[in-house]
Amino acid sequence: MDHAHHVPHPAGHGGQRPASQGGDSLNRTALVATLHCLLGCAIGEVAGLLIGTAWGWSNSATIALAVGLAFFAGFALTALPFLRRGYPLKAALKIALAADAASITLMEIVDNALMLAIPGAMDASIDSLFFWASMAVSLAVAGLAAYPVNRWLIARGRGHAVAHVHH
Repeated sequence: MDHAHHVPHPAGHGGQRPASQGGDSLNRTALVATLHCLLGCAIGEVAGLLIGTAWGWSNSATIALAVGLAFFAGFALTALPFLRRGYPLKAALKIALAADAASITLMEIVDNALMLAIPGAMDASIDSLFFWASMAVSLAVAGLAAYPVNRWLIARGRGHAVAHVHH
């Protein structure tokens, strides 16, 4: 995902400016950052749950795979545009980690806790509406939980604001 839609940063402000000044509002920037992280989480979660279920893994092994893939997908969505611009892999991953670690961590905790808390969700067949509805609700609630954290971090020049500095 390209970050071209994010807030530009004029020179003379140390490469940063509060998202609430001109351009996109802080709320919009936080929303875009949250949706960006949510997309990575959803890709990894769905892939992990499909693979774990197809291979007959236990709930704990399936969740571990899903969490690992969620972090991989989330960081990849942030790192790839930087790699395309010629950043070294280590630098691109450092930016991705700073931008997304808190958001993805919170989303994964909320999403997986809800999937475990919804009776039968983890044992539902992957071709059932109940499974997919549980997954959709869990991811939506995870996104809602991460939004205020992303907003708080961006307002302080952290989280996704770190990625913005490099544009």
